[in-house]
Amino acid sequence: MKPERTSRDRGCDRRHMETDDADCSGKRTASPSNRAVAPGSGLNVKRRGLLCLAVFLAAGSGNGREGELYTLQSPPPPAMVLKVFFPACCSSAESGLLVGRWIPEQSSAVVLAVIHFPFIPGQVKQYLYDMQQATQVEVSVLGSWTNSKQAREEGLDRFLEDLGAIFSHDPWIQLSKEKGSKFWSCCTAGKQSEGDSNGEIIVVYYDQRKVMLSQLHPLQASASAPDQKAEDGSRLAAVFDTVARSKLLFMKDRYDEGPIQLTHWQSEGVEASIIVELMKQASVPACMLVTFLLSLVSGACKSRMLTFWPLSFIWSKLSTCEQLGHRLQHLQIVSSNRKAQNQAQLMRKANIFLSLFIDMVLGILLMSWLYRKNRIGQLANALVPMADHVAQQLQDLLQWLMGVPAGLKMNRALDQVLGRFFLYHIHLWISYIHLMSPFIEMILWHVGLSACLGLTVALSILSDIIALLTFHIYCFYVYGARLYCLKIYGLSSLWRLFRGKKWNVLRQRVDSCSYDLDQLFIGTLLFTILLFLLPTTALYYLVFTLLRLLVVVVQGLIHLLVDLINSLPFYSILLRLCRSYRLASGVKFRVLEQEAGKPLRLLMQINPLTYSSVVQTYRLPTYSCYPKDSWGSLCKKLFVGELIYPWKHKVKKQD
Repeated sequence: MKPERTSRDRGCDRRHMETDDADCSGKRTASPSNRAVAPGSGLNVKRRGLLCLAVFLAAGSGNGREGELYTLQSPPPPAMVLKVFFPACCSSAESGLLVGRWIPEQSSAVVLAVIHFPFIPGQVKQYLYDMQQATQVEVSVLGSWTNSKQAREEGLDRFLEDLGAIFSHDPWIQLSKEKGSKFWSCCTAGKQSEGDSNGEIIVVYYDQRKVMLSQLHPLQASASAPDQKAEDGSRLAAVFDTVARSKLLFMKDRYDEGPIQLTHWQSEGVEASIIVELMKQASVPACMLVTFLLSLVSGACKSRMLTFWPLSFIWSKLSTCEQLGHRLQHLQIVSSNRKAQNQAQLMRKANIFLSLFIDMVLGILLMSWLYRKNRIGQLANALVPMADHVAQQLQDLLQWLMGVPAGLKMNRALDQVLGRFFLYHIHLWISYIHLMSPFIEMILWHVGLSACLGLTVALSILSDIIALLTFHIYCFYVYGARLYCLKIYGLSSLWRLFRGKKWNVLRQRVDSCSYDLDQLFIGTLLFTILLFLLPTTALYYLVFTLLRLLVVVVQGLIHLLVDLINSLPFYSILLRLCRSYRLASGVKFRVLEQEAGKPLRLLMQINPLTYSSVVQTYRLPTYSCYPKDSWGSLCKKLFVGELIYPWKHKVKKQD
């Protein structure tokens, strides 16, 4: 049974019907070719939906009865938003045709240029067809453009509307710049505009030169909305890719003789540099010469002579040889005559070239500093006294260990044997240094010339020289580590003997085992001897391990600097500093004008990549001479006495 309707309810329904009638009567009827789409129409749809919802709530709460249903008008479908990407350089262009690409998936029109009057439609179609074949971009006439700065001719609007029938693009965009006003007017004609009269038009200005030269990087997908980030990135990529692939269209300027005149970012003249063109012409024979010389060097490096044991061992262990091989690969990449296939390969070549250039410039500066004011001779004269001072300090340290170091009670016999053994090694090392002292200046003079190959080569030679000068410390460390490791493993094996266990070599596990009385007696005796000799051995091992770690830290800092120069993308960082728009991570929009009945005008600006993202994206692959052990693994090796080798085989790092 239908409930009674109060006067309040009937009044609400009457007001609802009057509102709907007013909305329907307020719509303007226009022809498809002259239908204006206001940016506020989408807001009117939302207001009508909220008004219907408010009437429903008011009617339901007026009589206090629940469950009563009312027939409400269904809201209209969501309005389509038409986006027109318009180049800012064409805002002062004369009236003509809008040429660009239509992206139906996004309802977007990317305007690339404006064709001016007079023109022949057949020639325009042929020109656009040739551009499609050359650029693989679906370039077409999107609509018409009217500039109000010039005197408007009678019948010009009608003529521009009739052009839509000739070029037959749907929708046909009519964009005009009103005289004496900062607002623009935009309307569409065609079947799509007839189907959606509530559509909204947004005009987006973009810098055509920056968009064409920039490279859009993938957006960092957030954990909250990764799909939305990917979708936005694909939409932006379509716009950027359209402008970038239309480079041939922008090569035609106003000085070119032809039946078609265009306005775009290079219409006043194509950007070019005489110096760049001369360098391109000169780089071809230079690259051929460098490639030939590098082929000879690489062939000599791969000869059988270097495969024999001593030379192959030295080549694989010295940091200088590793760095020379790494730079040789870089030179082969830069001097290759193969053209880069994509932007990533081009950026990699540019980063490698600039890294080589900066490395060699720094090396030449270092070489000029070394050979000025006889600094090589001063360094050679200071090297032998420095070696004597280090040797004297080591002798004093060993004399301190052979006594009562820090009040510790050491095993007298073992302490004297180890101390005299290490003192003899120091004596041999000092004799070797004094024997080489007449030739040290000549060696340093020739080594200094290697700085012209780059600062990284000079630093690698310095690391190898430090390794050779501290070879006696490395020997002390190896002796102490081996002796300490032997005692640690012996004590652990004898400790398992006390518990009735043994190590199963075949199954790699600890198994139970029964021992007789003689085995237990010998095990107890050896365990006691090793346990009481362990403090003396551990003290020597601790001292020489600290010295070895000091040398490794110094060499590690040198290799860290070499690795930084090898892997740092200097060109990308310089590009981010000077022309940040070239490395784009996204865009941002700024509202220029917004008025009811006029299209919304936005300015698209490029967001550059952050410096950390630039380094992470374009970092060059390099090599590492030292293993990357974790702190836990390093402490375990130090505790059990495993060696920390000064070199490792070359390991490639990934980007």
